[in-house]
Amino acid sequence: MDREELKTRIYSKIDELPTLPVVIPRLLRLMESGRSSAADVTEAISHDPALASKILKVSNSAYYGFSRKIASLERAVALLGFNMVKSLALSIGVIRGLPSGKRSSRFSREGLWVHSLAVATAMKELGGRLGTRDADGYLFIIGLLHDIGKVVLDEFFSELFRRALEEARDASGVALHVAERRVIGFDHGEVGGMLLARWKFPGEIVGPISVHHRDEVPEGTSAVDVAMLRTADVLPLELGLGERDDVALTGVRRGDIELLELGERDLLEVKEKLRGFEDEIHAFSSAIG
Repeated sequence: MDREELKTRIYSKIDELPTLPVVIPRLLRLMESGRSSAADVTEAISHDPALASKILKVSNSAYYGFSRKIASLERAVALLGFNMVKSLALSIGVIRGLPSGKRSSRFSREGLWVHSLAVATAMKELGGRLGTRDADGYLFIIGLLHDIGKVVLDEFFSELFRRALEEARDASGVALHVAERRVIGFDHGEVGGMLLARWKFPGEIVGPISVHHRDEVPEGTSAVDVAMLRTADVLPLELGLGERDDVALTGVRRGDIELLELGERDLLEVKEKLRGFEDEIHAFSSAIG
């Protein structure tokens, strides 16, 4: 099967997934308009009680550390900021649209979300250090959803994905994304990008997720965001945060660090932040499950 035939097959499988909650397209339009307000976000989410309930559950997790219970969306928006609530709604909406079961015994969904939230946290930290504009909270979304392609592969290409996982864990020096390309034809970043593009997420989110395991960054995709994601992807692995299904993915890329103009002290401080936040990250991942 050539690459175009395989791409068509992947898209056909993506189209078998449940329809996204109707609030998600509306939130995406609010994100793209650049003129959304706290009232707009609250009103949109309020039409989906299950999503609103999940957001409140996450907002009350230890990750945010509020001493008093957050009982309403309005209160969550006031405390977290409407861009963070919007990011949570979009991310949780996507997670709700994914299959909940797992196919491969070598793949842990729980470990995936722990790792992904750690990456999202690291993205926020790196963005703050770089002064990166994150008006819509898109860095958090990129981090939390960067590995969702693994869920698609596990669900629809489970035997091939299992073989790729075995190669990555058992063969010396073989990275998972390399094994995926050899066994399946696409890596999980590309598949995740296909999914989000199909669901009409903006290019500033789709682009970095699609190419975070590629050496070349295509025109139109932020090289800085890709470098941040690749760096944020590695730091939790060095701390053992989340399932380690890619033993060959070790060490930040020197070119990424130079592009971001980060020093060793910066990386150590971000890792210390993650280490100190480990219990909270686990609490958050449990809340979104």
